[in-house]
Amino acid sequence: MARTTSTSGSTLEESARQAGQAVRGASRPWVEKLARFGYAARGVVYAVVGILAIQTAFSGRGGQTTGAEGAIRTIAEQSRILLVLMAIGLIGYALWRFVQAFLDPEGLGRDAKGMAKRGAMLASGLVYGGLALTAFRLIAGSGDAAGSGQGGNQALTASILDKPFGRWLVALAGIAVIASALHQIWSAYTKRFERKLNTAEMNEQERRMALRTGQLGLSARGIAFLITGWFLVQAALKYDPSQARGLGGALETLARQPYGPWLLGLVALGLIAFGAYSFLEARYRRIVF
Repeated sequence: MARTTSTSGSTLEESARQAGQAVRGASRPWVEKLARFGYAARGVVYAVVGILAIQTAFSGRGGQTTGAEGAIRTIAEQSRILLVLMAIGLIGYALWRFVQAFLDPEGLGRDAKGMAKRGAMLASGLVYGGLALTAFRLIAGSGDAAGSGQGGNQALTASILDKPFGRWLVALAGIAVIASALHQIWSAYTKRFERKLNTAEMNEQERRMALRTGQLGLSARGIAFLITGWFLVQAALKYDPSQARGLGGALETLARQPYGPWLLGLVALGLIAFGAYSFLEARYRRIVF
């Protein structure tokens, strides 16, 4: 009897596994298309952020340092069609990050390191889901999305600080952002990011471009994340939500330093390079599902 029960259990597990594979196989084309479209949308966002920052650093055309949500509103002012495409791409990227976090198609596992990476993917999905919501609100004609920009960062931080253990949560969030920044810089230095690309499908020029834009882009993004994470830690230590600033605040901080225009300009060029690297990811990223 026990043997029969064991056999039945194995059969059920095998059936469930096969059913899961069938579902994944059926949905894979759509998941992959949404993911690739999402990488391209991310590239547009960072390119716009970088271009606006370069205008601030070097031209008299009245550019501004802004974060991702500011870039979305800038896109909305230029083209409604592009805004719609961005909204679709951003929701696709957010869904892909949720797939990575919950279904673990890349086999990161459930140990501390794997769960930390999957947690970062979940956080990324929430961030880009919020950006998609901002885009959809603008499409619907609701004007400036509430809770955006530096005010949105500070309001969210204030809300968390008021919760039990809120200061610890904000501090941990800041440490996590700093850890992500260091990982990006390390990945740029060691060229580990190339492992995520189907380099065999690239020609020599594309491989060189992927290497250069990846190194420059991840380094610049890492620097911006370092500053953002430091602001969050300061907000927790000082119990002051006004210390919390996003990407736009990090770029503004660079602009106020000695040789600020040059520092801002270099990081802005790096963010544009990250946008270009994201476009290459849209074409050549390994999508495992």
